[in-house]
Amino acid sequence: MSGSNARPAVLMTGAYPQWDMDALASQYDLLCLFDVANKDAFITENTARIRAIATRGDLGASAELMGRLPNLEIVSVFGVGTDSVDLPYARTRGIKVTNTPDVLTDDVADLGVALLLAAARQVPQNDRLVRAGTWPQGGLPLVTRVSGKKVGIVGMGRIGAAVAKRLNGFDCKISYFARSEKDGSPFRFEPDLLTLARASEFLIVTLSGGESTKDMINTDVLAALGQDGILVNVSRGTTVDEPALIEALQNRTIKGAGLDVFWNEPNINPAFFALDNAVLQPHHASGTVETRKAMGQLVRDNLSAHFAGKPLLTPVA
Repeated sequence: MSGSNARPAVLMTGAYPQWDMDALASQYDLLCLFDVANKDAFITENTARIRAIATRGDLGASAELMGRLPNLEIVSVFGVGTDSVDLPYARTRGIKVTNTPDVLTDDVADLGVALLLAAARQVPQNDRLVRAGTWPQGGLPLVTRVSGKKVGIVGMGRIGAAVAKRLNGFDCKISYFARSEKDGSPFRFEPDLLTLARASEFLIVTLSGGESTKDMINTDVLAALGQDGILVNVSRGTTVDEPALIEALQNRTIKGAGLDVFWNEPNINPAFFALDNAVLQPHHASGTVETRKAMGQLVRDNLSAHFAGKPLLTPVA
């Protein structure tokens, strides 16, 4: 690393919106890994300079990458999920990790409700029907009401609570499954996931990612949800056993699904494309101008706090 007055070098594993790139470039020496053909050589060339990684939730930071950077001090994640960051390794090295919680809660909750409405009311299917000019032929299928229905929320963190708040306004009867009962929650705690699924007409997944929640929504849960049930997932693709979900949708074991996340996104299983009972979104729940600007600001604020020797705003590790 060069003199003490040198700007900190920040390795960027993926692009941010241009307004964030410009703001970061005004404060740091940005090393844009996504812009170079030979990434391995680029890292080797700059290994001693890099003091920070600015990454995204989908890209994270592996132990292998961090292990190549002897002067790495902090990994700042543009997103809530840190399951793609090797947190145990970061802790062993004393590398700080931050994320951007809270600022995207409302947008993710909004899209969760939108996906539920779209799947239940068959909004995409009816849009195609109108555009195809077949509306005058009549015979429109009846759809499913959302108001007043029984909703199960799997995971009652910030986003789960925000979804519950919104659906409470639809007079839905809300229960939730979580690791423990939430003090002060007005909604009914159900400690058994299968029992929650059986009692629900709509099941909305807002879990965090990682090994502890992998495939939590499995064949048994989908069967318990049943033929009139709709699944919504705005958490992580790993929380749902995807082959089991595809089979359940194909066989009408459940009525439908609204999905913003997938196992192998963006290159998702093409079996989804043939399903007329699934509403698909490109993991874009936080994709509003307002939220993305707030996320970028929080990334920058965490980096600024770290290099100024101040407490981090949203530390993870």
